[in-house]
Amino acid sequence: MAKFYITTAIDYVNGNPHLGHAYEKIGADVIARFKRLAGYDTFFLTGTDEHSLNVARQAEAEGLSPKEFCDIMAGRFKSAWDKLNISYDRFIRTTDRDHVATVQDVVRRLNERGYIDKGTYSGYYCVSCERFIEESDIVEGKCPLHPSRELEWVEETNYFFALSKFQEPLLKHIRENPEFILPASRRNEVVNRIKEGLQDVSVSRSTLTWGVPFPKEIDDSQVVYVWFDALINYLTGAGYVPGRDEFGKRWPADLHYIGKDITWFHCVIWPATLMAADIPLPKTVFGHGFVTFKGAKMSKSEGVVVDPLKVVDSLGADSLRYYLMKAVPHGQDGDFSFEGLAEAYNSDLANDLGNLVNRTISMVDKYFKGQVPSPTGVSEPLDDELREVGQSAVRNAHKKMEELDLTSALGDIWTLITAANKYIEDAAPWVLAREGKKERLATVMLNLVEAIAKGVVMLSPFIPEASRKIWYVLGLPGKPEDVRWDENLEVANLLPGIKVTKTGPLFPRLDMETSDFATGEFRLAELAKEKKKEGKAKKADSPEKNLRSAEKEEAKKGEADVKDLISINDFAKLDLRVAEIVEAERVEGTDKLVRLEIDLGTEKRQIVAGIAQYYAADELVGKHIVVVANLEPAKVRGVESRGMLLAGFTEDRKELTLITVDKPVPNGSKVS
Repeated sequence: MAKFYITTAIDYVNGNPHLGHAYEKIGADVIARFKRLAGYDTFFLTGTDEHSLNVARQAEAEGLSPKEFCDIMAGRFKSAWDKLNISYDRFIRTTDRDHVATVQDVVRRLNERGYIDKGTYSGYYCVSCERFIEESDIVEGKCPLHPSRELEWVEETNYFFALSKFQEPLLKHIRENPEFILPASRRNEVVNRIKEGLQDVSVSRSTLTWGVPFPKEIDDSQVVYVWFDALINYLTGAGYVPGRDEFGKRWPADLHYIGKDITWFHCVIWPATLMAADIPLPKTVFGHGFVTFKGAKMSKSEGVVVDPLKVVDSLGADSLRYYLMKAVPHGQDGDFSFEGLAEAYNSDLANDLGNLVNRTISMVDKYFKGQVPSPTGVSEPLDDELREVGQSAVRNAHKKMEELDLTSALGDIWTLITAANKYIEDAAPWVLAREGKKERLATVMLNLVEAIAKGVVMLSPFIPEASRKIWYVLGLPGKPEDVRWDENLEVANLLPGIKVTKTGPLFPRLDMETSDFATGEFRLAELAKEKKKEGKAKKADSPEKNLRSAEKEEAKKGEADVKDLISINDFAKLDLRVAEIVEAERVEGTDKLVRLEIDLGTEKRQIVAGIAQYYAADELVGKHIVVVANLEPAKVRGVESRGMLLAGFTEDRKELTLITVDKPVPNGSKVS
């Protein structure tokens, strides 16, 4: 089995995890989960970067030792990634003993080979970046990434790595291995900058004590510079054995997945270090773009922060994972908005995916007593089309995932979800059931369950929690991640005879009117409805209102409220008829409306009813209801309605029941 070793950048612990951190970890997790599905022996490394001037100062400000502070902060990062379902295999900390030993051994290797020399350095230092800033990169006296922070002038006697010796070897490696730096735009940036010339870089600090100590035999007055220390974590995670040329079965790394702002360290300093130490280079460094918020890069020091855990607590981890992978094209920057998140949640997850699953499960339960039927009869063109969309989605998404184009892969998967929803409308299972076409109905239901199962396997890297729930309600054994990606093409073989389980909404809809998109306070539609009821109840229960009501009741004791009475002549104006629902479908773009085609015996009509929250469209077909047949035509959301059905609410208005007839009567029969 081929191995796949993927790493992320390790995060500074001077602040809590924000959305920028989460985006990187989610992207890497999607890749790692896909690689496992594709049959790779995958190892996923992430962790925290704990040695820095920032950390030492922050710990001092909070009255803690640096290690005590790091223990607290590392716990917060680990907890955040657990809540986001990040499937890392090791959470490494740069304070781990094996990492300290690895760093010191690499320093020794470089020293023995003559690539480390002592010298004096002076320059401007950005504490937020934990790096010296080249004069050519300084913008109005500030760091380009942290314009609100003053740069510090630093003069030190340090040890330097001979980076200048590796200009040509680096250019040669990049030229011969174009996949080493991705996307191509990052590769071009790095190559152009290398061609400008390389300077030796500091690998130690003499004014700090919080860091990995330099090997005693070289100089016990120095600590390893945080950036040099951090990069070496990838070797530690791979199983590097200090003192021997053993790097573990995982090395070289197959993919370093990092932000575009640190490509220089990963694509120049890091490979040069490995060349100098005679260690194989990683295969690929992918520099992803930034998630911005209102156009600004996520940054604690700049005050641009979105708490990912707040979103998880409101909408679940899958919602955030899905939106970030959809909204931020891989390798490019993308802007995050709470409104965009809510729209994607309602449109894609609640409507497209959630409704597809719920409708299909409900129909299998209703028409086949919850058991997925075996294939019967000959496939029709409609069936072949859905199956081909499924096969294409599996192939195309696989190719895009291998290319690390996660956004496009998600789009390919969604073509199957969209096609399955269209298949329901075109195949009209409710009509097949009414007409007694049991064999055809069985084929349709099997095709729908197969499409969902295929989609769930492919979606499991993106939305693992929901995928497992769907897998469970389908009645399939194990978990979707147990299925190999290529085996997904044959998933239909698992389906006949399995027992489905009805469930509530996978993604309860959000109320767009009462959700606050400025702060990310989301309100579910059902909760918003309850809130409105509470408001009305409070208004009704005000003292003044109660007094007026009591006065009215006292005045009307023993007599009916005259204004509610109608004459027999008024009632005679209503033309109430029995009608059969022959077609039903949700009105596109709405949550509550259903378009019904009714048979009144002498004619067929279209009416629009606000009952989608209480009845699925397929449940309505075949019901004999009572309608007001002589209601003036009206347009509801642009759809013509010629009539009104009658229904009754429970007292709390949580349930609605259609008024139907209990014995067969001809369509169009008058109700009187």
